[in-house]
Amino acid sequence: MIAFCPVVVNEDIEQAADLYRPMLALYIGGMGAREMNFHFDVFVRMGFGSEANKIQDLYLDGHKEDAAAAVPTAMVEKIALIGPRAKIVDDLAAWQESFATSLLVAGNAATLRMMAELLL
Repeated sequence: MIAFCPVVVNEDIEQAADLYRPMLALYIGGMGAREMNFHFDVFVRMGFGSEANKIQDLYLDGHKEDAAAAVPTAMVEKIALIGPRAKIVDDLAAWQESFATSLLVAGNAATLRMMAELLL
């Protein structure tokens, strides 16, 4: 099973998370109808039901920036590796124990080199 995993190396975890908050707000709030949104449903199953409802409501009401701001860092951390290298190393363990057999990582050249070192 291949899993997509964005990677952002940054000493400031919140700044790293800020790069993905707008994308998650779009997927949770704007991809599909309120009654049928696969991405929304995934985050509900991941335990972010109240957060997903708030994000979706804000997004569909036209408050896209507020929807992005409502994405908690913990939600970003469930789908991406963010923060300083040491945190990424620690968080990578959960991915290695998941059902994913391959990670499709995304990042700049230095990040991809770092991930290759960590995963090989």
